[in-house]
Amino acid sequence: MKNTKMIKKIKKIFTVGMVAALGIMAAGCGSKESTTDEKTELTILAAASLTDVMEEIKTMYEADHNVELTFSFAGSGALQTQIEEGAPADVFVSAAKKQMNALKDENLMKEDTITDLLENKVVLVVPKDSTLSLASFEDVNNADVTMVGLGEPESVPAGKYAETIFTNLGIWEDVKGKANFGTDVRTVLGWVETSAVSCGVVYATDAYSSDEVRKVAEAPAESCDPVIYPAGVVAASGHIEEAEAFVSFLGTDEAMKVFEKYGFVRAGE
Repeated sequence: MKNTKMIKKIKKIFTVGMVAALGIMAAGCGSKESTTDEKTELTILAAASLTDVMEEIKTMYEADHNVELTFSFAGSGALQTQIEEGAPADVFVSAAKKQMNALKDENLMKEDTITDLLENKVVLVVPKDSTLSLASFEDVNNADVTMVGLGEPESVPAGKYAETIFTNLGIWEDVKGKANFGTDVRTVLGWVETSAVSCGVVYATDAYSSDEVRKVAEAPAESCDPVIYPAGVVAASGHIEEAEAFVSFLGTDEAMKVFEKYGFVRAGE
């Protein structure tokens, strides 16, 4: 009789143990399934002039999508080089078509995803308290302009646009002699803000973003090509579908309202 009771007790303990074990296994399976809900991480390489607006785009997009956006901002030429050297990237947004076209020709971009996204303007700016009497790009050649902030023409689209503008005005060699070249347009903007240079050439959106500079002129009509920002998916991306969705979002009316708030316009308008 005692043996029978003991056997029943052992069976009961064994049954409870099995139920507990199954519960742990079920919980384990549940946690494994939940990993499918982990956010996809996208790395976006974007021109430095997009720094401010993309922070707002990031917040907007992440709120409605199961992704985490990580941005790396720099001169478009430097970003091109990073992609060519195999740096992890899912999307590239350039400040000029030159860098995008080069990557496309090297089969480093998914060509069918490349789109002309935005348009900007090239402007001449001075420190907000400047007393220089500048009213045009031609005035950069004045004797009282001792130093000009420009992007490096070979790697910074804003610098290349500036070189083209001053060349078409016939004063590039003189301007180049007193130029200080930066690695991206935001560096140039910082020099103007701190009066480290007499004036600088940046984008209209950069001037719009700063209270420390004053725009004195827009590049003369026909003095340079339109400032087009293309976007596309990097061919080596490990998240092609999600990257394509993000590039598509950038062209929506919802996103364009944010870009326009920062001074950009839709390309082609």
